[in-house]
Amino acid sequence: MAIPSFTTGMTPSIVDLVGDTPLIRLRRVERRVPGVELYAKAEWKNPGGSVKDRPALRMIQEGIASGLLTPGKTILDATSGNTGIAYAMIGAAMDYQVTLCVPENVTPERKRILRAYGAKLVFTNPLEGSDGAIRRAQAMNDEQPEQYFYADQYNNDFNWRAHYDTTGPEIIRQMGERLTHFVAGLGTSGTFIGAGRRLREYRRSIVLAAVQPDSPLHGLEGLKHMDAAIVPGIYDPSLADQDVRVGTEEAYQMTRCLAQEEGLLVGISSGANLAGALKLARPGAVMVVVCCDGGERYLSERFWENPPEGASICGTN
Repeated sequence: MAIPSFTTGMTPSIVDLVGDTPLIRLRRVERRVPGVELYAKAEWKNPGGSVKDRPALRMIQEGIASGLLTPGKTILDATSGNTGIAYAMIGAAMDYQVTLCVPENVTPERKRILRAYGAKLVFTNPLEGSDGAIRRAQAMNDEQPEQYFYADQYNNDFNWRAHYDTTGPEIIRQMGERLTHFVAGLGTSGTFIGAGRRLREYRRSIVLAAVQPDSPLHGLEGLKHMDAAIVPGIYDPSLADQDVRVGTEEAYQMTRCLAQEEGLLVGISSGANLAGALKLARPGAVMVVVCCDGGERYLSERFWENPPEGASICGTN
């Protein structure tokens, strides 16, 4: 069945603005490794402010096309924030109620954005992270399956297929044969798996680098330490050429660096991905790094309050 279109006439709706995000060259960060080219895939340019607009839209479209999401049903899922914001935005635009299971310690900004779109929030134990939210969403769906369309982003193949069909081809169009490395973090793993599979088909020599926290106890919201978490069903550990581990403080420093040295206010996972890329950077490398979302939804985080003094925060002169 064809995926339904939601555009009326010639005027686009909000969902038609998802994708086609630009690449931004990080010339000042490049000074750390002379001879390398670094490009940020600016996913905060999506209308919902993050990379998660892509899979959220695709999963909803496919739910409608398959008959699983019908008028009157509520979209349900577990989220650490960004996919939830995408669901809530799209649900508001398409007249669907949205219920989200969310760890209670997500940032106040995310909670306010979700509520602004009209989503119902079910808070879960912050100590259980995204895993606790997943268990709660599964239980709610098991109790009332007739009420919900459970999108199940961690196990829904249309999550990674959204990136296979959009993110990967965009990078190929933007970079062509010059690309040597693709770097993305692991949360649901959809971005890395989908775009990575498409890039692998395009040219096998492209290094696919997956970034994750270096410890089960971390502050990298949206990223999973796969060794200690519920592993998403869509995750394929064999795809990555490089498994890069990044510490919380490394990610915080690089996030501040992007703001102060490049003028890019991005989220913590973007800083983690760039920190991971720099671990692999060598002269001659041409690297695309996924910058997942904007930094506005993290401004209450304490790491913004006391940036290091003295030398450049990026370690450049």
